[in-house]
Amino acid sequence: MASKYDGLARIIIQNVGGKDNVKSLAHCVTRLRFKLKDESLANDEILENTDGVIKVMHAGGQYQVVIGPHVTDVYDTVLAIGKFQAGGLVDEDGNTLEEGEGESDGAPKKPVDVLIDLISNILQPVIPVLAASGMTKGLLSLLAFLGVVTSTDGAYQTIYAFADGFFYFLPVFLGITSAKKFGMNQFVGGAMGAALCYPNMVAMKSADAIGSVFGGTFMEMSYSNTFFGLPIVFPSSGYTSSVVPIILAVLCAAKFWNAVDKKIPAALRFFATPMLTLIIFVPLTYLVIGPVAGVLTNLLALFFQSIYEIPVVGGLLCGAVLGGLWQVLVIFGLHWAVIPLILNNISALGYDAVFGGRQVCTHAQVGAVLAVLVKTKDKSIRDIAIPAAITGMFGTTEPAIYGVTLPKKTPFVMSCIASAIGGGFIGLMGAKQFMMGYSGLLGLPVYIDPAGTEGITNMIYYAIGIVIACVISFALTYVTYKEDEPKKVQA
Repeated sequence: MASKYDGLARIIIQNVGGKDNVKSLAHCVTRLRFKLKDESLANDEILENTDGVIKVMHAGGQYQVVIGPHVTDVYDTVLAIGKFQAGGLVDEDGNTLEEGEGESDGAPKKPVDVLIDLISNILQPVIPVLAASGMTKGLLSLLAFLGVVTSTDGAYQTIYAFADGFFYFLPVFLGITSAKKFGMNQFVGGAMGAALCYPNMVAMKSADAIGSVFGGTFMEMSYSNTFFGLPIVFPSSGYTSSVVPIILAVLCAAKFWNAVDKKIPAALRFFATPMLTLIIFVPLTYLVIGPVAGVLTNLLALFFQSIYEIPVVGGLLCGAVLGGLWQVLVIFGLHWAVIPLILNNISALGYDAVFGGRQVCTHAQVGAVLAVLVKTKDKSIRDIAIPAAITGMFGTTEPAIYGVTLPKKTPFVMSCIASAIGGGFIGLMGAKQFMMGYSGLLGLPVYIDPAGTEGITNMIYYAIGIVIACVISFALTYVTYKEDEPKKVQA
């Protein structure tokens, strides 16, 4: 049966250089992600002037066609017409290189690009569930605050088991995604994460200390037991809910795995390679890799915390900078580098107050899009702006950025200015985020204190920050926006 996206799919295939130019195809929540044999054969101009295509991007060795909320339907149609092998979601398709890939894709990536690629591919598969878990915890906190349930109710505890459990056992899931990215057996990576969450080891961190390393500094780590005389040290936040230690541990283990696996006789390889990897790298993680990861994370967190703690203006400065620059970071994928720091703060302190300013940017985008929607007479822009505003309210801003504000330039700049103002307010008020969650309206509950001490105060600050960013963005965009409509090729 023909799809309503047949015409669009054929235009896309033709203008990425044809079927023979496509090496692989995957998709994320808004984009088709092609790996092409020769990107010079693609025609950006025609694609960007095609109804149904928001924008074309060249990033991370991929030719990305931004579609918006209907990307899955378009992806399925492109697959069917092009008879390409299904790559699925980008995190599943992009974690490992195909044989011979990497040498023919051009110049080596810069270290920063490699780091961001690693973090995004490892974290991206778990972010939806992590956000769902965080928002569920927030909703439970809201229900408890309103007196609908108590924390001892069976219903509360049953739902809380998954909401908190996923976050608690995060190293297990990141061990799996890291192993897939680095080309090692995924369940070995999961087993390494499980070792970091094993109850006896978790209890060891809370036991009476018999010594410490780096005493008197921010890097101080205590220990209550030893491994053949070597101290088993723990970061202040421990390893449950942690991000960086398991990624580094699996990276090191994968190097070993790939070096020795084919050297072990086939009859023994089935169990010998996993056993050797775990016996060597689980202790190494506790003795060396984990503490080093803890120090690195603490250094980055300390840098931002130091800015945040500048008297009077620290919170305002942090919130304004993060609010103003966050969407720029999103465009280049650099926002992934901040997420482990947020998770680290929540794990160590029970909340994050340093990075809260970023949360208003999605609503600033919505304000800018609504202003464009009010002023434009271009039907093609209106067709993009309406769904872009709706998805933006719930935390997905790619359609707004690539379909409306960034192509028009001025609305994007106005939204960043408004985000800086709204983010500055949130930072100034010291609003705390207690759980991980989306930055859309459904993310409001993550600002509710689960302990009940601060109630919904932080959520109110966040809501005010949203209104500030959205209203200012709408006003600035409305005043500065000028119509500049492109002609569209009918699909």
